[in-house]
Amino acid sequence: MVYITEDLIRRRAEHNECEIFSLEEVSLHQQDIERIEHIERWCRDLKILYLQNNLIPRIENVGRLKKLEYLNLALNNILVIENLEGCENLQKLDLTVNFVGRLSSVETLKQNIHLSQLFLVGNPCTLFEGYRKYVVATLPQLKGVVRLSPEVSWDRLQRTTTLNRMSGIENGWMDKCLDGTAITRSEVIAANQGLEELKRRVMEQEDQYLRKNAQQKEEEEANRKQAADRAGSRDGASDSEEKQEEATESDEERREKEFWHTPCPFTPESRLEAHRHLEAKRMAKEKGNERKVKPPRTLITADGRVLNVNEPKLDFSLTEDDNNSRIVLDLAVYRHMDTSLMDVDVQPTYVKVSVKGKIFQLVLPAEVKPDSSIAQRSQTTGHLLLHMPRAQGEIKATKAARPSKDGRHLHCSLSDKRRPVQGVPRLSSRVTCNSLQHAHDPREDKRYGKWIDGKTNPWATGTFCYKEIKEAFRSREAGSGRQRNRGHR
Repeated sequence: MVYITEDLIRRRAEHNECEIFSLEEVSLHQQDIERIEHIERWCRDLKILYLQNNLIPRIENVGRLKKLEYLNLALNNILVIENLEGCENLQKLDLTVNFVGRLSSVETLKQNIHLSQLFLVGNPCTLFEGYRKYVVATLPQLKGVVRLSPEVSWDRLQRTTTLNRMSGIENGWMDKCLDGTAITRSEVIAANQGLEELKRRVMEQEDQYLRKNAQQKEEEEANRKQAADRAGSRDGASDSEEKQEEATESDEERREKEFWHTPCPFTPESRLEAHRHLEAKRMAKEKGNERKVKPPRTLITADGRVLNVNEPKLDFSLTEDDNNSRIVLDLAVYRHMDTSLMDVDVQPTYVKVSVKGKIFQLVLPAEVKPDSSIAQRSQTTGHLLLHMPRAQGEIKATKAARPSKDGRHLHCSLSDKRRPVQGVPRLSSRVTCNSLQHAHDPREDKRYGKWIDGKTNPWATGTFCYKEIKEAFRSREAGSGRQRNRGHR
C-alpha cells in the first residue's frame, strides 16, 4: 500500500521549487495510492489535483480545498460520490471508469454551484434507464453556456487529460456538458418533465444493482473456496499424475493461466486482486534479478597469516632491485582509469591496493619500510609502480684497505650483506701483487664498465684503496716500456 507522504508531494512539486504550501497543481497519478489523506492540510491553495489510475475506494479528505477547480479520479475503485460539498469552487469532476452504482449520490453535487463538467463514463450507473435525464434534472448548474473564469487559463485547460473529450470549446467559450456532450436547452426541459417518475425508476434500478452485486460477491467467494479445494486435491494426487503435469507445464504457468482465463465480474475486489497479483509477480522478478551479496573476502586469517588476493585480476610483476636494496611492484592497472579510484596501503610484510573497491594483496619476500615507499603512475602504460626499500640489507660503508707491513699485500674487506655495485667486478677479500700482474687495465676491459675520470669513479667506492692499485699498474707499465726500449737499442 502506497501512502501520500510529504516527500512524495515535494517530488511532484518541482515546478513550484518543491514548495507545497503554495502549490496550485499536483499530479499523483499511477502511484497505487489506496487512500486520499494529508492533501487538504498541506496544500490549501490547490486548484488542480490529478489522482487517476490509482486504487482509491472512497472520496475523502478533500473538503477543505476551497480553491479546488479540477479533480480527476478516473480509473479508481470509487463506489459513491460523496464528501465534495466543501469544494466550493469545483468546476470539473472526472470519475471515468469507476464503480459508481448509486446514481442518487449525484445529488450531493447540488451544493457545488460552479460545477460545469461531469464525467461518469464507464460506471455501472450509466447503464440505468433515464441516467442522463436524471443527472441533468438533478444538477441544474450544468445548464446553459458560461464564460471561462479568468482564474482558469486556457493553457491550463489544454493540459488536462480529458480535454479531447470536451466539446463546444471555441474562442474562450465552453459549454457545460455531461460525459463530454453539451447539454442543450431542449434536453433540460425534457428532463424536468416527469421527474418524480424518473426518480422512482432510478431507485428501483439501484436496488436491483445492489442486490445483484451482493449475489456476485457470494458466488465469487464460493468459487474461491472451490478453487482452493481443487488445488488441495491436486497436491494429493498420485505420483504418476504429477509426472504428467510436470511434463506438460509447470505449476507456475498453470496458476498464471488459471488466474487470467478464469472469468470473474468486474468489481473493485477483482481489480484489486489483479493489482496484487501483478505486484507479487513484479516483486518476485526483481528478487530473482537481485545479485546475491557476496561475503567479504578473507584477507588475513585468524592466526594472523596474510593471504595473496587478486580480485581485480590484474597482471603484476614483483622484482628485487639488489642494486638499490628495494622491492619493486609493477601492477598493470587499466590505462585510462582515474588515479582517485585507487588506494595503496604498504605494510612491512605485505602490500594492499584497492582498485575500484576490489582488493589486490600480495605478501612481500622481505620486510620493507612503509614510510619510505614511493607510489608512482606510468604516464605511458598507466601501470602502478611501487618502490619499497628494504628494512634490512642496506649498503654499509667500510674503511679503505690498508697495505700490509711488508708492502706486498693489499687487504680489502667486504661486508657479508653488501652486494656488488653495478659495473664493478666482484673481488675477493685479499688481493696480492701476483694477482695484479695478470689483471687488465679497466680502461681497456669493457666488462668492468665505463671508465670515468674525475671524482665519480666506480672503483673508488671505499671498499679498497684504488690509489695503490693504480700505482701498481703504472709501475708495471713503466717496467714493460723500459724493456721495449732496450730491445730496440
